[in-house]
Amino acid sequence: MDKRSSSTIMASSFLLFLFLFNFQLSLAAETNLMQSVPDLQNSMYKVVDGDACVRLLNLSGEIGCSNPGREKVVAPIIRFRDANSLSRSSAVLLSLNEIQDFFIRVSTDSTFARNVGGVLVESKADFQNMSKGFSPAHTFPQAEFSPYKNTNYKWNPIGSGIMWNQYDFPVFLLSESSTKTIQEVSEEILKRQRSYTTVVAEFDLVMQTVKAGTHDSESCLKEETCFPLGGYSVWSSLPPLNISSSDQGKPIILAVASMDSASFFRDKSLGADSPISGLIALLAAVDALSHLEAIDGFDKQLVFLVFTGEAWGYLGSRRFLHELDLQSDAVKGLNTSLFEMIIEVGSVGKGFNEGVTSFHVHTTGVSSATNKTLDALNHAQDSLKSRNISISSAAASNPGIPPSSLMSFLNKNPITSGVVLEDFDTIFSNKFYHSHLDDSSNLNSSSIVAAASLLARTLYVLTSDTKDDSKSALASVNVNVSLVEQLMGCLLECEPGLSCELVKNFIAPSSTCPSHYVGVISEEPSSTPSPEYIGDVSRFVWNFLADKTSPPKGKTPVCSEDCSKKGGVCTRAEVDGKGICVFSTTRYVPAYSTRLSFESGTWNVLPPNSSDPMGMHDPVWTESNWNAIGLRVYTVQSAAYDRLVLLGGIAITGGAYLAIILTRAFVAKILKQD
Repeated sequence: MDKRSSSTIMASSFLLFLFLFNFQLSLAAETNLMQSVPDLQNSMYKVVDGDACVRLLNLSGEIGCSNPGREKVVAPIIRFRDANSLSRSSAVLLSLNEIQDFFIRVSTDSTFARNVGGVLVESKADFQNMSKGFSPAHTFPQAEFSPYKNTNYKWNPIGSGIMWNQYDFPVFLLSESSTKTIQEVSEEILKRQRSYTTVVAEFDLVMQTVKAGTHDSESCLKEETCFPLGGYSVWSSLPPLNISSSDQGKPIILAVASMDSASFFRDKSLGADSPISGLIALLAAVDALSHLEAIDGFDKQLVFLVFTGEAWGYLGSRRFLHELDLQSDAVKGLNTSLFEMIIEVGSVGKGFNEGVTSFHVHTTGVSSATNKTLDALNHAQDSLKSRNISISSAAASNPGIPPSSLMSFLNKNPITSGVVLEDFDTIFSNKFYHSHLDDSSNLNSSSIVAAASLLARTLYVLTSDTKDDSKSALASVNVNVSLVEQLMGCLLECEPGLSCELVKNFIAPSSTCPSHYVGVISEEPSSTPSPEYIGDVSRFVWNFLADKTSPPKGKTPVCSEDCSKKGGVCTRAEVDGKGICVFSTTRYVPAYSTRLSFESGTWNVLPPNSSDPMGMHDPVWTESNWNAIGLRVYTVQSAAYDRLVLLGGIAITGGAYLAIILTRAFVAKILKQD
């Protein structure tokens, strides 16, 4: 071999050494950046926060959302406005303004619906852009439970009913931060339209009922792939009942509110105006009345009822009435024959307008008890004239009372006397009924304060009857405005949310952000359930009512076994493990379908009972189980690019092989010459 060939080989070897050295340095730098598999995953995948629409079932079928099979769904992201037609499975990105149009198209265009792989909904827009409102509920919510025949009436005229349909694709409501992430991703998609990469969303919303093929409540309960919707309602009396006494003859005035709502997205069921404004007004009224010493000597008994499960077939109120029929421990001390009047506080957060707070009174009919209640309301209004509060009777053209817990009482006993206090007359004033947009920005604290004041003074007039109901006496019944504002922050915001001082004085909440979805009841129902089986809001309401309805002198610093034996209950036990024993008649009442029984550790569907007219229409709602719910986005190369790389690799390999053969032949020829 000549010197020129030798130097050429040496130069080539040196260049190869430099290349390998530089490669080692770059590899070391990459290794420093990514030191573990999770680091690599975090660089590849963006985990997206969101609230899912989940699969619910009833006796006749399914509603809600789920992956169509047992596997995760992976689909490229495309904006709805850019999707005139879908040629392949796609993850459709929606603004809130588009959500109703999208689901209407899904229900009318089967070709389009077939190619919807999943849906991403951006977090809320400005209310100015939602001036028409958005309600996924029906125009007459739960019309099948109406005590009157005109079920075509539209209490909720903007209701689309889309939350009551079945969707075999996952749907997520993005958080605000994740909305920004996805918006950035969608902008990247537009820039990459001619590139060889695609941004996809990966949906993990596999429901156990879909995997097991159980497509109704009866079959899924039998196969244990679901749990019934339910929770725990709360009732409390002021003053406490003397259950051991034989004299239980005081007429009872029931003050009622609800603490659960519904939404297209399971954990975004805030229900600020409907119904939580009514709950806050009731709690504030209880607080105002609890400071009165004279209430012990009144001729009538006050009982406060807070139901859960009302958004799902009036589970709470129907089960309460059923427990009364059974004379169970959960309602011990109550007698339906003594119920004189029911006053329900509905949506009262939007009554304030141009300096005047207006409410409408919906009545069950004409009776002496109803007339007394209307007189008491007018008396209370007169005492609050300086606050510009107006009340009026609902229009006679209404078919009856609006959707409310009072319907359960009327179905049980058609001559029940009752009224519902609302911030609307003929149609809902809440344009976001049963929507995730019904949050704290959808109501006015002044309206809730006015409703609480009106309720407290009305109850005072009714219970005092002919005793001291003078203006000076009524003036002593005052609502704590700061308490109303506290309750709004605790029950309707994530900051401070359930970690607020008021809630943490009573319970140890399991989460910070409140949700008023009813949840599921997984264990055997009980009148004395363990705290871990009761939702945060129910536990707070129970502790709050027990504290407010107990006489100050009856409190002892530490709970003991003797507390319940002496007619007391143990409050604040979660906070320090010791609790405070108070003398109060405050009870939990299980809230679940009257068509269900729990036997030997399993739930069973009971046959319909002709003596329970509402039970005949009971859908028996259940919620599917799931292992995990997740959502993430990442970039993938297109199949065309993969094929191009494969062909390029084959070409390079072939070329290299040919070059080796030619080089070997060339070298062999030179060596022969030498």
